Amino acid sequence: MNKVLFKYLLSGFFKTIFKVILIFYCFGLILNLFEEIEFFKNLNVNLFIPISLTAMFIPSLILKMLPFIIFISSLWFLFDLRNSTDLLNLKVFGYSNFRIFFILAFSSFIFGWVVLFAINPFTSTMVKYYEQTKSKYSRDIDHLVSINKNGLWTKENLDFGHRIITADKIDQNILEKIIIFDLDKNYNLIQKIYSESGDISNNNWILKEVSIMRFNKGIVEENQKKGHSIYSKYDQKKINSLFRNFDTMSFLDLVLNYRDLQLRGYNKTFLNQNLNSMLSLPFFLFMMTALASILTMNTLKKSNNFTFILVGLIACVAVYYFKDLSLALGKTDRISLSLAAWIPVAIIGLFSSVGILQINEK
Repeated sequence: MNKVLFKYLLSGFFKTIFKVILIFYCFGLILNLFEEIEFFKNLNVNLFIPISLTAMFIPSLILKMLPFIIFISSLWFLFDLRNSTDLLNLKVFGYSNFRIFFILAFSSFIFGWVVLFAINPFTSTMVKYYEQTKSKYSRDIDHLVSINKNGLWTKENLDFGHRIITADKIDQNILEKIIIFDLDKNYNLIQKIYSESGDISNNNWILKEVSIMRFNKGIVEENQKKGHSIYSKYDQKKINSLFRNFDTMSFLDLVLNYRDLQLRGYNKTFLNQNLNSMLSLPFFLFMMTALASILTMNTLKKSNNFTFILVGLIACVAVYYFKDLSLALGKTDRISLSLAAWIPVAIIGLFSSVGILQINEK
């Protein structure tokens, strides 16, 4: 009987999580679809493209909101359990409030690790494809950028045609191993520039140890220069900001390529912040389930439904803004960025630990 009840708890809980994710997905799909349609309105594309891009992008947003989805799911499931005879039946067979809480919270914890190792790589790949697809249609330079474990890739639309720039790594204001492809408006190769390094302090890049190959009607001219300058719409500030974008990198990418990413110029502080933010996810899910359990099983046991929903929403909004405040303090160097990822978990944990010990067993 215990196995049956255990399976009932888990299946009911994860069915509720699936329902809440589906609701969030549908809302996100509808809201984001208008933005994508607006983006493509002056382009001759099939409606399928904005719909498919929206469908690919929403899962990454769902992952960012997962702690709050788990909180709402836990409230929903425990609320239904509390207002039915199922809770009484569980207690008859020895399932205390604390035991129910622990089963659900530990399930959320395991689910967090499954998300990091199985779901996050999938959503990161979809975001990467989303950005690449939009870059094909974009007239906005901000969309024509890719930063990944292989380095930097940019595309610029200039008067003569197009310029594609790749680089292996960045160190402060210096890009290393730069390759530049200049193409005409019909995408025919005009010239290829290779440089050992380049100073990108401003929009006029100063290249060093340069090899230039010019292509003219089948004739190739090659020149070697100690120095050469080019204009780019990117400068140090803009490119460094791009090296803080980790949306297209999964948890496994960060862990397995941590040292290589540092060598390529990724800011160590932001690498640690993103890594710690991902590592804290399972613990965050555990604590959000704990918070929902306290609200449901203890403080609100005798409250009406309206109060239950109101307090649940207030708690959800408070946690959301506290998480944002913590990250904001980290970005302004008031606290460590790595620490900023764990502070909300620690605070919720301290608050929840008191409530868990007082979970009503009546």
